[in-house]
Amino acid sequence: MSNKNPRINVTFDASIAGAISELAHQEHKSVSSLVRELTMEALEKREDFLLSDIASKRELTPTKMYSHEEAWH
Repeated sequence: MSNKNPRINVTFDASIAGAISELAHQEHKSVSSLVRELTMEALEKREDFLLSDIASKRELTPTKMYSHEEAWH
């Protein structure tokens, strides 16, 4: 039977693995669920950073401004 969620194997050095294990224990979570949560947080931060970079570049580009009335009517 196949699993709909792919598995990814990651290897950490002993000190990082120990810290993750301890944090998972403190938060009453499994190590895998904590690593999944931390990975999602890191991806969201990276996405925010990239979108912020795009927005900053757009602010430097001269563009035509539209009033609310012009935009919605």
